[in-house]
Amino acid sequence: MIDLIVRNAHLRDRDGLWDIGISGQSIAAIERRITADARIENLEGRLVLPGFCDTHVHLDKACLLGRSDHRHGALAGAIAAISRLKAGFTAEDVYARGARCLEMAIVQGTTHMRTHVEIDPVIGLRAFEAIRQLRDDYRWALDLSICVFPQEGLLNNPGTDELMVMALEGGADLVGGCPYTDSDPHAHVARIFDLAERFDIDIDFHLDFDLDPGWMHLDAVLAETRARERGGRVAVGHATKLSALAPAPLAQVMARLADAGVAVTALPATDLYLMGRDHTENVPRGVAPVHRLAEGGVCCSIATNNVLNPFTPFGDFSLLRMANLYANVCHAGPDRFAQVLDLITTSPARLLNLPDYGTRVGAVADLVVLDAPDQIEALGALAMPLFALKRGRKTFARARPELMAP
Repeated sequence: MIDLIVRNAHLRDRDGLWDIGISGQSIAAIERRITADARIENLEGRLVLPGFCDTHVHLDKACLLGRSDHRHGALAGAIAAISRLKAGFTAEDVYARGARCLEMAIVQGTTHMRTHVEIDPVIGLRAFEAIRQLRDDYRWALDLSICVFPQEGLLNNPGTDELMVMALEGGADLVGGCPYTDSDPHAHVARIFDLAERFDIDIDFHLDFDLDPGWMHLDAVLAETRARERGGRVAVGHATKLSALAPAPLAQVMARLADAGVAVTALPATDLYLMGRDHTENVPRGVAPVHRLAEGGVCCSIATNNVLNPFTPFGDFSLLRMANLYANVCHAGPDRFAQVLDLITTSPARLLNLPDYGTRVGAVADLVVLDAPDQIEALGALAMPLFALKRGRKTFARARPELMAP
């Protein structure tokens, strides 16, 4: 039985217009014309994409404008600013700010999200418990996975390891690391892999967040991934060092990433805001060239990271906006727009190991409708999301603007 027909839809991988038949929570048919006793949404040629996948955000420390003066400068200052603030975070505060973020993301067409949550003796498990509740409360519109990680270090921060284990026992979905803040980065990396093996979960590191290509913690992550056979279950975020590599060494790193099965996420807004602050001219952009890595077989994504806080005092959780920003910064013109759209849809779905994703028969009906006739205009003009479906159910709707001519 077809419950809903999304009629006259433009799909990225097919010419002309198509009808999408949805039965229950899944796509049951994609045909030129579907006739059934079902509710109809006539798109009149607008573009349908699978729901956006935001693979790296920080719900627990978003929406903090007004609580910090934002004169801290680069990365270390942003970490210190949050460290001062989070002692005052309550579970209620984190929940309220996180709910605001999720609602922004939902109306921008995001249907899957991975959030990092800080764990240490200062914040304890308060933020984790709030985000865990948000995961349940917003399941109707968005699948949220929780990555617990030690932002301010692990081995150098007594009590953090025990709290990480408690969070993993309490329902966290995966574990993250931040070796550049630890007194022993390599031991930090090894311990994160230990935890991943113990709980049989994936890993997502904050990594190589500077512009010195002379050394990389990525080397340790690649070695551990291969030694422990964790390919396809490890991701790294930022990796801004990659933006400072010449073509030949970048190609070498690309081959190693693809061989090990380690994914890379670029975070354009934060990386642009924090990198290169010691330069007075010819300021580097500091954004990992993930569309080039993807050409070399690396699973990659573009994600939001921080919003309205000391790391990034901008943002609205629009992944389409983030993809557009990335395309501008990395000189990805219209001939690469399809590839950039992949980096917020199909490629991050692989990073998140989503088995039933896409616009195909049998996939879960997680879809977003954009006010654009094709993918070129969708990315180039930042097309407005008109509505989205989560498991076949509409989660929001937005009316097109109406001009009021005299």
